[in-house]
Formats: sequence, C-alpha cells, structure tokens
Amino acid sequence: MQHKKRFPFVTAVHWFAFKDNQVLLARRFQTGYMDGYYSVPAGHVDGEETAREALTREIKEEVGVTLSVDDLQFAHVMHRNQVSEPHERIDFFFCTLAFTSAFKNCEPEKCDQLAWFSLDALPEKMVEYVRTALEHVKNEIAYSEHTEA
Repeated sequence: MQHKKRFPFVTAVHWFAFKDNQVLLARRFQTGYMDGYYSVPAGHVDGEETAREALTREIKEEVGVTLSVDDLQFAHVMHRNQVSEPHERIDFFFCTLAFTSAFKNCEPEKCDQLAWFSLDALPEKMVEYVRTALEHVKNEIAYSEHTEA
C-alpha cells in the first residue's frame, strides 16, 4: 500500500506584548525578509516542542524575557499562503496582557529597534500579515486566511 505524501506547512509563532493600549514591535534588520519593517517577536516551531514552548524560547532568545507557557494567552491563528515562499504557513499568535517586564534587544544583528507603539498609531512600515493579525486580535477574531505576493 502506497502512502500519500502529506502537504507540508511551516508552523510559526508570534507574540503580541500589550501595555497601556500599546504593542511591542521590533524592526527587522539584515534578515533578508521585510527588512526595515516592524513585526513582533516570533519564530518557528522546531519540532519536539509545542507552539507555546517554541514561543517562550523565541521570546527569551529575541528580547531576553522569561515567560512560562501559562503566561501566553491564545489570540489568533492564520493560514497564510505567501506566494514568494515555498511553503504555506500556519501562524499562531499569542499575547501577554499588561506586560511589565524589562526587555532588551538580544539579536541586534536581526533587529535594530524595539519600541512600544500605540494600537491607534502603528508604523506605516509594518509586516502586512502581522498588522492584519493584530487587527483580528483587537476585534476578537480567532481565525483568518491570508494570501500575499
């Protein structure tokens, strides 16, 4: 019996840290993808870890904050087809409300600014799907589909 090959997805995790109607954003730098645009601390699930475990690892690596998986609140999931990439993606977005911990830029070779932005005045140069997910989170929409060139 021949087994059908399963369709591969890249699984990514993203973190919205909220404080006083603001969100923490990171400006991408020298990554080869959307450099100069703001996004959020994020990364890929490496395997042998849950989405929340992957995100706590990424948060520690990128901004030096130690969180437990219980500190992360599920906010949104997006099925994303980015035509310029070889695989479709499943993006999990989690948030931390009333975030007050100190943070630092632990990856200056990939990020040249970490800053708080008002939810009502986000930067013009922001990664499109992250902006879309943030809007869905604000509107309490748990699932979306996103296609971009």
